[in-house]
Amino acid sequence: MSKRKVLVVDDEKHIRMLYQEELQNEGYEVATSDGNEEILDVLDRETPEVVVLDIKLGNNRSGLDLLQQIRSREQNLPVILCTAYDSFQHDLKSIAADYYVVKAVDLGELKSKVSAALDNA
Repeated sequence: MSKRKVLVVDDEKHIRMLYQEELQNEGYEVATSDGNEEILDVLDRETPEVVVLDIKLGNNRSGLDLLQQIRSREQNLPVILCTAYDSFQHDLKSIAADYYVVKAVDLGELKSKVSAALDNA
């Protein structure tokens, strides 16, 4: 049986590496992106089953804008919004996400949301 694939999109390299290591330890195949490449190109290349997407990608890039691009083509691809802030919940663009996770040292919540997203896909 092949591993389920997760795409992690975050502008911070250490976060991408941490999430990649933790999710690989859970048995997932993990691809990463810093958010600078066109998200639809990344989806075409990586074909993930779930996307973990940071909301603030630096240089005025918004994960919420990437979420809208994903939804324009992939309505059923589970997306987990990940952020250090909870103010995103007031942005109507965030409604298109399937799950939300506030960044924390303990990645238990993220892992459980990835598992739930894949189980419900």
